[in-house]
Amino acid sequence: MFGSLWFTSLAFTPYLLSQAIDRGLAPRRPGALLAWTAAVLLVGSASAGLGIMRHRSMTKLRLAAALRTADAVMTHATRLGAALPRRVTSGEVVTIGIADVWTIGRAMNVGGVGVASVLAYAVVAVLLFRTSPLLAVVVLAGVPVLALAVGPLLVRVQAAGARYRKRQGGLAAQLVDVIGGLRILNGLGGKDSHLARYRRHSAELRDLGYRVGRVSSWVGALGEGLPGIFLAVVIWLAARQAAAGELTAGELIGVYGYTAMLVIPVNVMIFCGFDITRGLVAARHVVAFLSLPPDEAPGVPAPERPAVLHDPVSGVSAEPGRLTALAGARPADTHAVLERLGRYGPTDATWGGVRLDRITREEVRARILVAEHEADLFADPLREVVAGRNSPHDERFHAAVEAAAAHDVGAPDHPVEWGGRNLSGGQRQRVRLARALYQEPEMLLAADPTSAVDAHTEAAIAGRLGAARDGRGTVVATTSPALLDRADVVHYLVDGRVAASGSHRELLAVVPGYQRLVARVFGEEA
Repeated sequence: MFGSLWFTSLAFTPYLLSQAIDRGLAPRRPGALLAWTAAVLLVGSASAGLGIMRHRSMTKLRLAAALRTADAVMTHATRLGAALPRRVTSGEVVTIGIADVWTIGRAMNVGGVGVASVLAYAVVAVLLFRTSPLLAVVVLAGVPVLALAVGPLLVRVQAAGARYRKRQGGLAAQLVDVIGGLRILNGLGGKDSHLARYRRHSAELRDLGYRVGRVSSWVGALGEGLPGIFLAVVIWLAARQAAAGELTAGELIGVYGYTAMLVIPVNVMIFCGFDITRGLVAARHVVAFLSLPPDEAPGVPAPERPAVLHDPVSGVSAEPGRLTALAGARPADTHAVLERLGRYGPTDATWGGVRLDRITREEVRARILVAEHEADLFADPLREVVAGRNSPHDERFHAAVEAAAAHDVGAPDHPVEWGGRNLSGGQRQRVRLARALYQEPEMLLAADPTSAVDAHTEAAIAGRLGAARDGRGTVVATTSPALLDRADVVHYLVDGRVAASGSHRELLAVVPGYQRLVARVFGEEA
C-alpha cells in the first residue's frame, strides 16, 4: 500500500507541474499558479511521508521474512535432533542461516515494491495516453523490450547462482569441520595440508563467484542503462511533437517528468527479477532442508514405570535402579550401544518390551538421557550451565556438582564461556556429568564420563555416582577399573556384542580378554 501510494504520488507530480505551467504560468494567472503550486507542495509532502513509511514497511517485511525463515530452520533442526548430522552437513545449515534467509527476505520485498512499480507504470501510461497516444504506446512497449533483454541474463544468473550456492555450502561444511577438529589437526600435523586444501577450494569458489558477478553486472548495467535509453527515446519523440505544435510547453515538461519518474519503477522491476532469481535459489535449499523427515514415531505409549532397556544387536540389557557398565576394547562399540539405547539414530532396542523407535521421541528424551562425551556447553554462569533446561535450584546444584567432583570449577556464579573454553578438559567433562546428574533422568546413559580426569578424581566420582543415582538406572561406557568395580553388572563387549556379563571381580577371575583390557587400562593410568 505504501509503495503503491508513493509511486502514484511521484507519477502525479509531473501532471501537476504541467497544469501549473499551462493554466497558471503561460496565461499569467497568479491565482491558478498558486493553487497548482500548492497542490505540488501537498503531493510532495505526502510523497516524502509515504516514502518513509514505504521504506519502514519494506525493512520490517524483509527482516520478518528472514527471521521467520531462520526460526523455521532452527525449529526443524531441533526437531531433527540427532538425525540432523546424518541428513545434512553443518556447513549447509550455517550457509542457510547466514546467507539464504536474508536473500529470501530481500526477495519477499518484490511482492510490495514490484506490484507498486507495475501500478506506477500503468498510471503513467494512462496519463501519457491523455497527452499523446503515441508516447503511451511507446512506454507500454518498453516493458516487453526490457524483459527480452534482461530475461535470458536472469536465467543465467539463476543457473550460475545455484552452482555457486552448492559450492558455498560444501566449503562452509569443510570450514566447520576444520574448526571443530583444529586441535586434532594440530596434534597430527595436518593443519598445513588442510589449510592448503581450503585455500584451493576457496579460490575455486571465488572464481565461480566472479562468473556469477559477471552476469549479475550485466543485469545491473541494463537496469541502470536501459531506462536511460528508454527516457531518451520518449523525450526525443515528445520534443518533435512539441516542435510541431502537438504538445504545449507544460505537456512537454510533464512528459519529461513522467519518463524521468519511470526510471525508478523500471529499474525496480529489473532488480525485482534479479532478487526473485536469487531468492528462488536460496528458497530451494531452505525448502529441501525443511522437507527432511524427522525420525518420528507413530506414538506408542512408553512404559508407565521404569523398565528394562534392551539392545538386541549387542545383547546389552540395562535394568532400572542398577548401575550397568559397558567395557570393550573399541570405544565405538560401547558408544554405539548407548546411541541405540537412547534412540539416537536407527535402533531395534526395546524399552519394557516396546520398540524405542515406536515411542514418541519426547517421551524418550524426557526419561532417558544420553550424556555425550563432547556435549556442547553454552555461555552462562555455572549454575545455569549445570541446570540446563531446568530452573536452577541451589540444593540440587550443589548435590550434582559434589557427585561429579566439580567443586573446583568455581562458584555458582562463575562464568562459563561458550564451549567451556575457560575450563580445562577435565573440568568440562565434570561439568557435563554434573549437568546430566542434575536432570535426574529415569535412565542415564553416560559415555566415558571420567576419561579426562586424574585417578584420584575418578575414584571420587566412582564412589559418589551410585549414591547420586540411587533408585535410578545408569549405564556407563567405560574401561575405568574404579567405575567398573562399582557397577552392579558389567557387560564385556567383543566386536560389538556381549561376550560375558557379571560383576567386575567375577569377570577378572574368569574372562582373560577382560583381564587384559583392565590390565592395559590400569597400566596406562599407572
